Amino acid sequence: MSEEQYVKILFRFYSNLLERWTVETLWAFIVDADKGLYKIDNIPFYVPLVASDDIVFAEYDEDEERLIYRKTIEYSGNSTIHVVIMDEKTDINSVRDVFKTLGCVSERVDDNYFAMEVPASISYDSIKYRLEELEKNGIIGYAESCLSNLHRYV
Repeated sequence: MSEEQYVKILFRFYSNLLERWTVETLWAFIVDADKGLYKIDNIPFYVPLVASDDIVFAEYDEDEERLIYRKTIEYSGNSTIHVVIMDEKTDINSVRDVFKTLGCVSERVDDNYFAMEVPASISYDSIKYRLEELEKNGIIGYAESCLSNLHRYV
């Protein structure tokens, strides 16, 4: 990553998962710094309602001494799913591999939690089926933290 092309943006939000106010920084590609436009370049671990490749508006905050997220300008169509391993005998990487074969990339936070991206280009049907199946069997819990319109059931 060239430091000239990328920046970190601070997101401050209430996390239902963590049950407290929290912050997370995400890498973003500079689209147009003069207009405050940036493209999210990683999968959010906790931030809700934002996915990789979304274009966001951020402003420099003097108090925080960094860029602060203000709003999403353009949605990428990608979705973000947060997954918690509930069964302590289950290896997190085996669960991640299930979704990798379905076209999803993920980033591991620890031995029990990962964030997963569902690309806009793939159907959510088989992914949703596997999520529900694993949850029903007590292996995982999950949250559709940023479900794009492309992946919503109408």
